[in-house]
Amino acid sequence: MNLPEPLAQISWLSVLVFSPLAAAAVAAVLRSERAVRWWTLAATLAVAAASVPVALGFDPTTPAFQFVEDRPWIPFLGARYTLGVDGLSLVLVLLTTGILPLCVLASWRYITTRVREFMLGLLVMETAMVGVFCALDFVLFFLFWEAMLVPMALLIGVWGGPRRVYAALKFFIYTMAGSVFLLVAIVALYLMTGTFDLRALMGRGYPLAVQVWVFLAFFVSFAIKVPMVPFHTWLPAAHVEAPTAGSVILASVLLKMGTYGFLRLSLPITPDATRLLAPYLTWLSVAALVYGGLTALAQSDLKKLVAYSSVGHMGFATLGIFTLTRAGLEGAVLQMINHGITTGALFICVGLLYERLHTRELGAAAGVGKHVPVFAGFFGVFVLSSMAFPGTNSFIGEFLALAGAFEASRPVALAAVPGVVLAAAYLLRMLQKVAYGSPHNPDHAGVTDLTLREGLTLAPLLGLVFWIGLHPAPLVRLFAASVQHLLEQTLGPAAVPPAAGP
Repeated sequence: MNLPEPLAQISWLSVLVFSPLAAAAVAAVLRSERAVRWWTLAATLAVAAASVPVALGFDPTTPAFQFVEDRPWIPFLGARYTLGVDGLSLVLVLLTTGILPLCVLASWRYITTRVREFMLGLLVMETAMVGVFCALDFVLFFLFWEAMLVPMALLIGVWGGPRRVYAALKFFIYTMAGSVFLLVAIVALYLMTGTFDLRALMGRGYPLAVQVWVFLAFFVSFAIKVPMVPFHTWLPAAHVEAPTAGSVILASVLLKMGTYGFLRLSLPITPDATRLLAPYLTWLSVAALVYGGLTALAQSDLKKLVAYSSVGHMGFATLGIFTLTRAGLEGAVLQMINHGITTGALFICVGLLYERLHTRELGAAAGVGKHVPVFAGFFGVFVLSSMAFPGTNSFIGEFLALAGAFEASRPVALAAVPGVVLAAAYLLRMLQKVAYGSPHNPDHAGVTDLTLREGLTLAPLLGLVFWIGLHPAPLVRLFAASVQHLLEQTLGPAAVPPAAGP
């Protein structure tokens, strides 16, 4: 639908990108911690509300970038301030703006020291994350890509667990190393083309050797961010030591920057190299599925279990991407959204348990569900969603990713099936332990059920689990045209059948 003329004149993407930064400036001068909490909650809710006109005014029938803002920025470099969204970036912007208010609510009682600085970190992170998904200039993209590094490292290093400094440094070093490869690719493309405009860099027909080297540079940077095996070793430490909001942001948004990078940059800029190397990357994705499942099955720490499950579940996203099929790509985008919803919810649930039990050990939480039935109900649904139970959001994403894998290579698809079985094994084990335990459970009689604030934190995620699971068509419609166009850019228009009608 078209927005009314007064609303259409507003630079909505600039509002989404920079209003959290403006809110952070206000939060820095507020006097009380209570005022900072409420102000941050109000600001993140306002940003979420500001994303609604973008979604309503977006035309899903075209793959073109919309709400484009293009202004001079650094003339001597040729860099411009260019923002825009297509279907792929829009859904990730909506995920980001929707998840941040829940991060604030999840931290309401969890964070008791340096509250102002913590909330400032969340707001700065929001600006950086939304900026990455909206930037259409490579310099601007890289600036936002790097801007999220410092506040995320601080969230882990200042408010994290006992090994927080180690985890923060590991996250920082890995991410910075990946950024070096991304910067090399950006400079190489600029020297060849003389432009930083992402749209102009797509479909240029670079020589295959150039494409391979650029693709490999992209791959290292994005594989670290996903993270793909064997670049994943920073993730468990970061998740385990991060505060609840940090783990939610990592799982829900930051990991998606890697898969978004593959979709936005690798496929359309280096299509020949993508087709050449995609079979190897599908097998690497299968390795992530199986490795993540086996490692999660061996964990007794709830946070480590959910962290290693992310390695496996993001394997479905990369598997779908590199099948280079419509079903696979649509499944990958859905899996990116669904993983952000479900795994973010599981990390919130683990944080709520930790606040009550002061431990994340699975044995210590055994049987707690008998005393907190409301919590157990929420937790059970999110576990089933993570397991891709039919009727929940993750089912349709994993189903499409596997359908794309069967279309591209049956051996790859069959090799991915054990990952599905392993996910069921470790998730049902966790649910059984927490909900029922054993005949000799610890005494949880004094554990309280969810408060109103905690219920309000989890309720939107619960609603999304069933809405996407039972009626995914409106969400898929947002990015279907962009997926079709991406396939045409990667495989060539002649190799891609026309999209089916709505």
